[in-house]
Amino acid sequence: MEKEERELKKEDAKNKTQDEVFDMSAIDRTFTNYKRGQMFDGVVVIKREDGCIFNIGGKNDAYLPKEEVDDYENLKIGDRFKVIITNSKNEDGMLEVSKSMADGIILATQNATRLKLGSKFSFVVTEANREGLYSKMGEYGIFIPIQEISKTTRDVKKAIGKQFEAVVTEIDKENKNIIASIKLLEDKIQETNETLFWNSIFINKVVRGRVKKILNYGAFVDVGGVDCFIHISNMSYNRIGNPADVIEEGKEYNFKVIEVDRENKKVALSLKALQQSPRLLAIKELHVGAIYKGVVIKILQFGAIVKLENGATGLLHIKNATEANNKQIYEIVKLDQQVEVEVLSKDEENERVSFKLVK
Repeated sequence: MEKEERELKKEDAKNKTQDEVFDMSAIDRTFTNYKRGQMFDGVVVIKREDGCIFNIGGKNDAYLPKEEVDDYENLKIGDRFKVIITNSKNEDGMLEVSKSMADGIILATQNATRLKLGSKFSFVVTEANREGLYSKMGEYGIFIPIQEISKTTRDVKKAIGKQFEAVVTEIDKENKNIIASIKLLEDKIQETNETLFWNSIFINKVVRGRVKKILNYGAFVDVGGVDCFIHISNMSYNRIGNPADVIEEGKEYNFKVIEVDRENKKVALSLKALQQSPRLLAIKELHVGAIYKGVVIKILQFGAIVKLENGATGLLHIKNATEANNKQIYEIVKLDQQVEVEVLSKDEENERVSFKLVK
């Protein structure tokens, strides 16, 4: 009797095990975990003209469009590769999957595993909050702490969708996390730029700069990441009341370097130095030997300064004002006196003109 009871118990246990093995409801429950974005390894089971049926180990096969395979003509039944679920169910009731997305994640993950401390990389911000910026590189998570973001990023929410460069500061390969710093990379770039700037800057060099801030007496200009300064007196030959009359914040201009102080890290710029002075333009209009009308604007010990009607000024030396040796210039011409003079010579490079008194 005991023997029969033991046999019955064995049979019940066997049946129970079989029920567990073939419990289809339990098996069905394993297929409810498919979600968009999941990656699976699978195999091609049917190849059609528009795409292939791809088995990822579950009850429902997935559909892989033809466009998702670079060399679809050479795709064979039995080929294995990874795919990403893009749709939980299409019109035929099948999961839709993507090979190109999976390939991209695999490649990005490989790139992430190659990163080392100090490595530079690019990323696009996918999420941001008061803790910092977040992104993904394949299966790796990217985190930029708030104190390590760009100096120019004041509103982290506006960083979402934008691309940045950063340098790796921590790597957790076990949990697939990377912590990085944008600020540290910017500091390194700034240091490099400053070294290049001070090694290449010199007086009379023409540089391209962006106006950062306008003041009442001048403006700060960013030249290759280094702050330079332009005084209002070096902006124009014309008298101006405000630098904003000539330049605009945020815009780029060409400037000429007129002063370099390496010890104090200061550079003075000029816009005026790139323009032809009105004085020079007036001198260029003059012809040697021609006679012009003018007015005496200054009396000197050895002559007088005469300003012509076109704005050109020049020197009337006493020896060219009279043949007498014992006369002073103030005995010949007076301040504000109208005169006629002949151009004896002109030096455009040094902006000098010499006159001879006609009458």
